[in-house]
Amino acid sequence: MATFFGEVVSVYSRAVEEDDEEELEEPEEDEEIRRELEERREVRLQWSADVGEMLSSGAARLPCSHLILAVGSNAARFLSVFVLHSANWDSVGHAAFWNEMTQTASGQAGPEAGCVFYRNKDSPSVLICQMTSYIAEDQLFQWTEKVFGCLQQRALNVTVLCDSPVAEYKSPDYVSSSSVPFLRSLQTSACSGTGPRSGTAPCPPLEQPNIVTGLPAAVLSYCQVHHIPAIAYQCYSDVISPDSITMETYKPVLTRLGKVIQLEPLPNADVLRKFVTAADCRSNLYI
Repeated sequence: MATFFGEVVSVYSRAVEEDDEEELEEPEEDEEIRRELEERREVRLQWSADVGEMLSSGAARLPCSHLILAVGSNAARFLSVFVLHSANWDSVGHAAFWNEMTQTASGQAGPEAGCVFYRNKDSPSVLICQMTSYIAEDQLFQWTEKVFGCLQQRALNVTVLCDSPVAEYKSPDYVSSSSVPFLRSLQTSACSGTGPRSGTAPCPPLEQPNIVTGLPAAVLSYCQVHHIPAIAYQCYSDVISPDSITMETYKPVLTRLGKVIQLEPLPNADVLRKFVTAADCRSNLYI
């Protein structure tokens, strides 16, 4: 390597000495702690007996024509109220993981788990995934690789429903309270004009500089790289807890899927009351 002054020097010299390089090596204790932490933060998929038997061969994958992923309280509860309440769905697995914001690594299964997979009885190739727990940044790639690694991808279509606070929405125009909640969409380049994706989208595309983050972004990135048709629908709302008005904002999305997903036209009041948390006026600062 030549310096600015014409002197030819070795690339290695004047940088670090061999002794310094040895000192930079990670101690065995630190390496063991890091390995234990990585193992604890591992995402583990736990499938039902029939699905697990199908996947146990290693070469087999679960047939899947449609995957509907709901991320966030309103998106997930929308599916609980308008779709999963019927008897046509079976719980076929869940994801267990741990991070500083969740405790799902305890192996808890069923509806109480933070990430549950459901399969349609009449159309077994249609899967729904509800994600209500926080998944850390270092776990996003794990989750995406492991879930899609279990699915056949040849004719796969992915729909993502996700929540976002309206305070994060960037627009040159004033957003009035009467226009909230509202949807915006972002899709991969593999989306074509045929099949359930055809026709006019139920909402405008996501405007720059707005972005999709977290698990929806990881799923879209994976689908973009692997040429899988995928659309993310982001609902901007001014509420944090499950809200019936915000839930219904997602209805036009699944209506476009036709016979793939059957929506309940009038959800059961008891079921809706179970998932919708009424605001408590006593929880404000002045009482």
